[in-house]
Amino acid sequence: QWVYNILEKKAEADRVVHENPDPRDGFVLVPDFKWNQNQLDDLYLIALVHRRDVKSLRDLTAEHLPLLRNIAREGKEAVTKRFGVPGSQLRIYLHYQPSYYHLHVHFTALGYDTPGSSVERAHLLADVIDNLATDSSYYQKRALTFALRADEPLFKKFQEAGRA
Repeated sequence: QWVYNILEKKAEADRVVHENPDPRDGFVLVPDFKWNQNQLDDLYLIALVHRRDVKSLRDLTAEHLPLLRNIAREGKEAVTKRFGVPGSQLRIYLHYQPSYYHLHVHFTALGYDTPGSSVERAHLLADVIDNLATDSSYYQKRALTFALRADEPLFKKFQEAGRA
């Protein structure tokens, strides 16, 4: 509901850094709650897509390339304009498995070692775009390895199924 409240401007409208209002290929860029916005060393923003039919990396196909390219291009421009941080100094990625199932893209300072930015969980947006440009169903076919903490509900489900 938090995501929908932001997208519908019922919450955090004053925190929006950038918005592309297109319902198909648009998004809202907001600071993540983990970032206090006082220093750029731990810069952390989230791009939330307007579409509600794309839940995670697994749903993405070549059809979503305009959306993903908008997020990459406009997100970098907005961060540079607002915070003076160039795109070359950003790590832009998606999580798999995500913490919530509404497609969102993380923007963090390149030097900030945030939880979840490791290779086991983070998929760089540039790589995702390249993979989908090469094969539209890449993420439907690809085996994706991911790490889980022992206290995560999904890990418990794997244990119950005898797969962990």
